[in-house]
Amino acid sequence: MDNCIFCKIIKGEVGADKIYEDEYFLAFLDITPVNPGHTLLIPKEHHKNLFEIPDNTLCEIGPIIKKIAKAIKKATNADGINIGMNNEPAAGQIVFHSHIHIIPRFSDDGYKLWHGKEISSEQSKETAEKIRNFI
Repeated sequence: MDNCIFCKIIKGEVGADKIYEDEYFLAFLDITPVNPGHTLLIPKEHHKNLFEIPDNTLCEIGPIIKKIAKAIKKATNADGINIGMNNEPAAGQIVFHSHIHIIPRFSDDGYKLWHGKEISSEQSKETAEKIRNFI
């Protein structure tokens, strides 16, 4: 994609602090990190988001996520790691090239996870049934 910033990074047209690269994937530091070491892992082939990534690519990316997460945790002395992927604008996606965030977390970094909401047992059952119907 001509206007995709991540495709430009892959082509070397835009610089990035790369930490991992192979034939199919690239990982580099986020330019606005949650914490130092916050890394983005992307497939080199352009896919908008999770809904467009081929299943084989998802299978191949899993072990790389683990490898990079372990390296980030050791390198930053993080207390934990968040793995996340924003898909579509409502979920916070702003770059429309699939990417996975690998974020080092620290007990005292001040960030909180999102807050859950209580729902009724009936609503939970209805929602589960709707989801099962699409699987």
